[in-house]
Amino acid sequence: MSAPQTLDRAGIALRIPHSGSMCLLERLESWDADAIHCSTTTHADASNPLRTAGGLLAPNAIEYAAQAMALHGGLLAAEGSTPSAGFLASARNVKLSVARLDDIAGALQVQARRLSGDERQILYEFTVKADDGRMLAEGRAVVVLNTPLAAESTTPS
Repeated sequence: MSAPQTLDRAGIALRIPHSGSMCLLERLESWDADAIHCSTTTHADASNPLRTAGGLLAPNAIEYAAQAMALHGGLLAAEGSTPSAGFLASARNVKLSVARLDDIAGALQVQARRLSGDERQILYEFTVKADDGRMLAEGRAVVVLNTPLAAESTTPS
């Protein structure tokens, strides 16, 4: 059985490390080996966990894109295997076209395209657009895979 072409929020939450209200994506629209397209309206939710007193600020678009990248990795993983653990190592050339996301009408369209990578790191480009196609955020991100965090060093006294 191959990975599904579309998923709802529950199906997405099973494939990324985010759960509950931190699972920001609501629908997998399409994907292939190189790219993924998701949509969501969680940006308008007053209980969005990333929301501050000033609203849901535009830099949070990077987290939406990172979750799409995580889902892409989960969908590419061999069936029955555990997807590679990863973390967002850097975001570069990020351009934000709005100050806030919570006042954007309709769904956010979150897309990521894999540009290069290997078993240790992947370079993606991403876009977050409004339903009408207006660019809200774009950039590039490096995801580092299977890298344990440095252990605390203990020095004998």
